Amino acid sequence: MLVGVTVSFVFAAERRQLILEMVRANGAVSLRELARVVQTSEVTVRRDVRALEAEGLLDRRHGGAVLPGGFTRESGLPQKSHLATAEKTAIADVAAGLVGEGEAIVVGAGTTTQELARRLARVPGLTVVTNSLLVAQALAHANRVEVVMTGGTLRGSNYALVGSGAEQSLQGLRVSRAFLSGSGLTAERGLSTSNMLSASVDRALVQAAAEVVVLADHTKLGADTMFQTVPTDLITRLVTDEPPPHEDRAGTELQALADQGVQITVAGAGQNAAEPAPPARRARQDVPLPGQRGRHPGASALRGAGAPLPAEAPPADRGPARVADLRRR
Repeated sequence: MLVGVTVSFVFAAERRQLILEMVRANGAVSLRELARVVQTSEVTVRRDVRALEAEGLLDRRHGGAVLPGGFTRESGLPQKSHLATAEKTAIADVAAGLVGEGEAIVVGAGTTTQELARRLARVPGLTVVTNSLLVAQALAHANRVEVVMTGGTLRGSNYALVGSGAEQSLQGLRVSRAFLSGSGLTAERGLSTSNMLSASVDRALVQAAAEVVVLADHTKLGADTMFQTVPTDLITRLVTDEPPPHEDRAGTELQALADQGVQITVAGAGQNAAEPAPPARRARQDVPLPGQRGRHPGASALRGAGAPLPAEAPPADRGPARVADLRRR
């Protein structure tokens, strides 16, 4: 549960002190949550965060604020779970629609992939290879889903198996898709993370898959962290949420990714989970951005949260990747 105090009204100095205490208590807090706690607009909170950053008291991130030095530090799972929760749910809903019956996939560690795993429990005949204890736990009681865990050393901050044992267990495997998250995504460097061991395992997951699907909410667009996991030219598809109108950098990054050939699928987030998506957004059809790959026609339609996409066929040059294909090369 997020630590904080709800107030009816505060002056600017008091409001900023509350914001600072929230960030110190939780490590990372979204602008939406900060605005809710201090009962003001996100525009005002954003201005407060800028002022606190200028004093060196915290660092801004897209859609939130973190403790100073966030570029080299990875937030723990409790902190990550409070960032962009509605957006992650919408992304997971859409990503689950990309998975068909009887497929074999790999799923990396992360709070967004954990949300995806909860939805994959309903896919019959699915095989999921993962290094995440949380992904495995979400699928533990799914009778029709087989879960294959890597070896490795447990990394407690995100409940993931890392190290040479994890990487070696992935050698020679072939699956249809890899679903990965990370700490940041840019058109220049692709997907990145703050931890070297996690990055190394993610690269091994990519090598096992015919396609790479990145799940990243708009707060990660334009963020660049220490260790590259997936270069842009290896990313087949990005599933994200619609950036707010004021997030110009996120929109620019989406366009740059599309120009480099990444297929963009936008989930209908952008509002509180309790609020329905606007009808126009639900009905809107996708107009491909310049440079999008067209290997899977019709699969990049913009849908509202929870609207599944049809399962895609793997590329013709690599052949179908079903459970039977989960074998040593």
